[in-house]
Amino acid sequence: MTNGPLRRWRQRGGRIATLALPFGDIMETALALLALSPDELAALGWTFADRKRLLGHFLASGKGAQQVDRANLDQTLLTLRLPVRDIRRLQHFVRRELPKAATHAGVIERLGQILEAAITDDQARASR
Repeated sequence: MTNGPLRRWRQRGGRIATLALPFGDIMETALALLALSPDELAALGWTFADRKRLLGHFLASGKGAQQVDRANLDQTLLTLRLPVRDIRRLQHFVRRELPKAATHAGVIERLGQILEAAITDDQARASR
């Protein structure tokens, strides 16, 4: 019975980290995730379920964008809540695949910095 909550925690991905990303960066990344072919997914070591889960996180953050004025939407920071496991996967994706699909180099830089900061913060919290 004690393994139940621990097993669910591991299946969920462990600790949850919160990221704040501009709406435009979230959309750019989501479109790049959707554009991955099955071969590219396999090269990343991902399954379709992995991509679907990541896209689900992006979709959940987009619900907050519905209340924002469209003129200010691209500059609006939205909150993403991701398991650390998925942040590591997303980091790998940003380094390997996003440069092929991104229309702005700034998206790659910002996302890379934010993901690195989230991993560093999580490691600091875990060591306390």
